[in-house]
Amino acid sequence: MKKFWNKPPPANRRLPSMEVLNNKTAARRWVMHQRCEQRSLGLVPTMGALHAGHISLAKRAVQRCDVTVATIFVNPTQFAPGEDLDRYPRTLENDLRLLRDAGVDAVFVPAVDEMYAEDFSTYVQPPDVALCLEGERRPDHFRGVTTVVTKLFHILPCTHAFFGHKDYQQARVLQTMNRELDFGIEIEICPTVREPDGLALSSRNRYLSDDERRRALGLHRALTVACKAYQDGQRGTKVLEQLMRAELENAGIDSVEYAVVVNSQTLQPSVHADEEAIALIAARVGSTRLIDNQKLAT
Repeated sequence: MKKFWNKPPPANRRLPSMEVLNNKTAARRWVMHQRCEQRSLGLVPTMGALHAGHISLAKRAVQRCDVTVATIFVNPTQFAPGEDLDRYPRTLENDLRLLRDAGVDAVFVPAVDEMYAEDFSTYVQPPDVALCLEGERRPDHFRGVTTVVTKLFHILPCTHAFFGHKDYQQARVLQTMNRELDFGIEIEICPTVREPDGLALSSRNRYLSDDERRRALGLHRALTVACKAYQDGQRGTKVLEQLMRAELENAGIDSVEYAVVVNSQTLQPSVHADEEAIALIAARVGSTRLIDNQKLAT
């Protein structure tokens, strides 16, 4: 296995009311102590560069569970060659402060070689719901996601796990994997958190210039147009998709990878949008790739 970007995390230490764990042995020991005490355990996996969307997941976990553990790990196996692995934002100290303030009890911050030995060769094949959309455009992306989340589920055997609606296909992939491989974890998909003007929060938003950020608002406007048309009685998926693409073009989006209306369970297209329909967009503004989505029957 090739060497990945690997900046060592800080040494194990305790922050006020929050444990920072850097290796699998310490993480397993901490989690097993909580489970032996019969505490429910919420897991919030992240790649760091945290924003209010991540913190909403952490707060939901704290609200629902006796104890909460977050993870900060920029997972190299879900990045394709030429993607932004090396420049993906890393803001560890600020991330730890935010998680501590949210009431998180522990954070697992492993180095790459702690998660992947040099001769690592075992991967988890993602389910069929991973094959379309992101799966078509980012080969092996979901294989990296299912592999790392499986590893986290084993290292940190939780009762609940929390993921964001913005990465909707990823959440459906992980729900399906959890069910089909019998992890027995309750997975909750939490609402997308947006800026006041509608832009979905993303760690990659910091890449956007002022002009690009203004144009990026076109994603939310396109979803809003589709939702309004649906609520006004439009059920033709092709018409709804055309409305989204027209709005994206008007906003000056540089390129659209997909703007589709599909079934929210299978992510497969249909001629007519029903109450299970969801609109999903992936587009580039400048060099930044953004995704967003919205269920139509809101």
